[in-house]
Amino acid sequence: MLLAACAGAPQADGDFYTVRKGDTLIALGRSFGQSYHDLAAWNKISDKDEIEVGQVLRIRPPPSVAPISRARPARPTESGVRERKAAEAKKEAAPAAPATSAAPSVAEAERLNWMWPAQGKLSPTTDRNLKGIDIVGTSSQPIWAAEAGKVTYAGRGIRGYGNMIIIRHSRTLLSVYAHNKSIMVKEGQTVNRGQQIAEMGDSDSSTVKLYFEIRSNGKPINPTPLLPKPHS
Repeated sequence: MLLAACAGAPQADGDFYTVRKGDTLIALGRSFGQSYHDLAAWNKISDKDEIEVGQVLRIRPPPSVAPISRARPARPTESGVRERKAAEAKKEAAPAAPATSAAPSVAEAERLNWMWPAQGKLSPTTDRNLKGIDIVGTSSQPIWAAEAGKVTYAGRGIRGYGNMIIIRHSRTLLSVYAHNKSIMVKEGQTVNRGQQIAEMGDSDSSTVKLYFEIRSNGKPINPTPLLPKPHS
């Protein structure tokens, strides 16, 4: 899974590098002047998109191996960074296609102490491709973090979601908050459960509402049973 871009240029430790959030094999190849094909071969990686945070990669050729090709280091442009962040967030938040592995873990989500991210009228989403819920309310009312975590995306780079926030709660769990009027947190920021992160709005929506979703292993799970029962 791709993650939000990290700050600062990657720093190698000799011939090796430890993967950080936002890294991709292609970007690392550019930063270290290597072809991503070489990096994949040296680290026995079959899928260039499957690198994980904390993974140690060889970024220089082994003593007995010559590189297949060389790529000149390229400094990413500001527009390129924005496009990459939007693409990464879209992959995290977009409706997931059916898969045969990494099934959603409801049990892990049940162990967290979720709270309602906003006050308002609960309404099932009208988009069949989405698996979250709509909470209809009033403009500018507070949106809260449903559980503690780290903001991995905060912006308006994905069509149909408006001003959107993604919070990661564990390696496999994240929550999505869309259609906000304004965003009050930044990427990389750690937030507490119940902390205000946005104001409700209608960005990319015909009504004022919050679209809320919980994902496990990149796949949506029904958030309603995980939330406290509304007061009657």
